[in-house]
Amino acid sequence: MQHDARFDTRAIHAGQDPDPTTGDVIPPIHVTSTYAQDAIGTLRGGYEYSRGGNPTRTALETQLAALEGGIRGLSFASGLAAEDALLRTVLQPGDHVVIGNDVYGGTHRLIRRVFGAWGVRHTTVDTSDLDAVREAIELGTTKVLWVETPSNPLMKISDVAALAELGDEAGVLVVVDNTFASPALQQPIALGASVVVHSTTKYLGGHSDVVGGALVFAPGREELAEQVGFTQFAAGAVSSPFDAFLTSRGIKTLGVRMERHSRNALAIAQRLTEHPGVARVLYPGLESHPGHELAARQMSGFGGMVSIDLAGGGEAARRFAESTELFTLAESLGGVESLVNYPSEMTHASVKGTEAEVPESIVRLSVGIEDVADLLADIDQALGRL
Repeated sequence: MQHDARFDTRAIHAGQDPDPTTGDVIPPIHVTSTYAQDAIGTLRGGYEYSRGGNPTRTALETQLAALEGGIRGLSFASGLAAEDALLRTVLQPGDHVVIGNDVYGGTHRLIRRVFGAWGVRHTTVDTSDLDAVREAIELGTTKVLWVETPSNPLMKISDVAALAELGDEAGVLVVVDNTFASPALQQPIALGASVVVHSTTKYLGGHSDVVGGALVFAPGREELAEQVGFTQFAAGAVSSPFDAFLTSRGIKTLGVRMERHSRNALAIAQRLTEHPGVARVLYPGLESHPGHELAARQMSGFGGMVSIDLAGGGEAARRFAESTELFTLAESLGGVESLVNYPSEMTHASVKGTEAEVPESIVRLSVGIEDVADLLADIDQALGRL
């Protein structure tokens, strides 16, 4: 594959060369735990044991690195496994992390409860406010600045380039969770981020049939990539061959799916703004969104996630979430089917009582790729029950 190939071409071809033995256009799933050695310590293709490496996982990791413009990708059993491996590699007791005040609840829980018990401190801050981030950084002690943009679920937009510059000045590793946007719409490494993290369960897999996670490392971060790779090997949170295969298959249609997700989401966001029962529509594709101009600069599209703030508070939010028909009430996001989620009691229940608590009036929509007319009709009938 040409190194200067465009995104959709890379998504289909990176790491996906036809099998050299049979000519299979789709690389096979290597369902093996171990590999024959030609002699003691003489490995074929570097493969020894599938926790350390598997050709199907290698193909996905090559694909991931190509999509994000990184030097190496690592594929994990889940998004949180990826986050854990990275944080365990770079943090020690006594270190400090700056984290956004609107991030995935599992990320906040991991840092607050698991790493907090290990002696790692954290400060929660609005990462869209550069001055607040600058003030939160403790020179010499802060090791990681964790950014989600768009954020989950309030859809805040943070300036990746400015935060990366701030991190470089302070000697802080800037990590960007790119799950909501996907590399089809945003590439944080090109904006200066050092590491990109994904829940590949979401848009990369794209079909709600696989759980996985990934890290991609920026050029110049080869040593860190090697260190995290060792942590993954030593601790073992690798993706299975079949999960890696499913994720690779999903990635091949990522570009076209994100176009439809974005188009449908914008239509739904615009419809929601017209209803008196909706206090706010949180979608960066709307010109009324405070981060719209920044999102337009650092993203090529606005994505499929829409959050709404119901004027009737928690009672109205619950009623709406339980009234949709095409939008399935469920955890997760990023699949071809549309989902509705009530973050306060679902994805973000673990952050109640913290600085990252989600208002009870918020409902999050993962807008799928169904016919938009049918989705709009479902939204209208649910709004009619408020």
